[in-house]
Amino acid sequence: MKSTSSPRPLRAWWLAARPKTLSGALVPVVTGAALALAAARSGHVASLQPHAAVAGGLCALFAALMQIASNFINDLIDYRRGADGNDRLGPERACAQGWITPRAMTRGIVGILVLAALTGLALATLLLCALPIPPLTLLAGLVLTGATCMAGAFLYTTHLSRRALGDVLVFVFFGIVPVVGTFFALTGRFTATAFLLGIGVGAMVDTLLVVNNLRDIDNDRRAGKRTLIVLIGRPAGHRLYLLLGLLAMVCTFATVVLNSSEGLAGGRRMWALLLLSAIFLALHCKSSRYFESLPPGREMNEMLGITSRNMLCFALITVVALLWIG
Repeated sequence: MKSTSSPRPLRAWWLAARPKTLSGALVPVVTGAALALAAARSGHVASLQPHAAVAGGLCALFAALMQIASNFINDLIDYRRGADGNDRLGPERACAQGWITPRAMTRGIVGILVLAALTGLALATLLLCALPIPPLTLLAGLVLTGATCMAGAFLYTTHLSRRALGDVLVFVFFGIVPVVGTFFALTGRFTATAFLLGIGVGAMVDTLLVVNNLRDIDNDRRAGKRTLIVLIGRPAGHRLYLLLGLLAMVCTFATVVLNSSEGLAGGRRMWALLLLSAIFLALHCKSSRYFESLPPGREMNEMLGITSRNMLCFALITVVALLWIG
């Protein structure tokens, strides 16, 4: 279905990039950087690398570019499959609306992936010069990580999201990989707390996918798209939304406690951490109850904005807890 009025070319590309989704790519980098700084302060790592600020910026840019590439790929693949018809409940898609031709979108995907590869190359060069790690070992790890991220951007739309594996991909590529990767880029170390925080961040970002798939559950069933929500049903999907937020906060709480150099038991900092955790949990539980009250369909689009707000609140609480409480 094509729109009667098309936006200007630059705005069409801006809308196709879906800038509101970039928070899901940047929150893992920000929280991973906060953990790196907190770990350096608490003595869990010797210090931040001298290139830390630049490396953090490159991590953020790479994550944003990969998110945009994923959105472009999703737009193009769904158009070719005829998935964006009159019954679409989500935002308008550029190819389906005729704003951007499939050929132009393909060129856009290639261009964004080239920029992402150049960003990854710059980060690799920086780390090779700064970290006392055998160059071949470091380079192989970075190339493998970058290639896996690019493959994931394609596989999510083409295969994994249709086979109930989209949530696994979110945990890996919007949680563990960016959090642990950013932590490593800033410190040159891998730690258990970075993996733990990555799980929590992945759970929080996955709440967005749960909202999206609950909204589209009927259309996905008709199209034969077997998302996790299609398999477990709407009531269990709402419970999953609630549990993911709880898991995210539990992981953050544990990360802050484990990263603390002096321990938090019984002190004012523990009470402050409990208060921050309670604020987020109250917000998330309220959102979950409201979500359950919404009728199926376009009304659920409101929950995407609410969940994005909750995710930003989660990120803020995580950063504050790591830097000023832990």
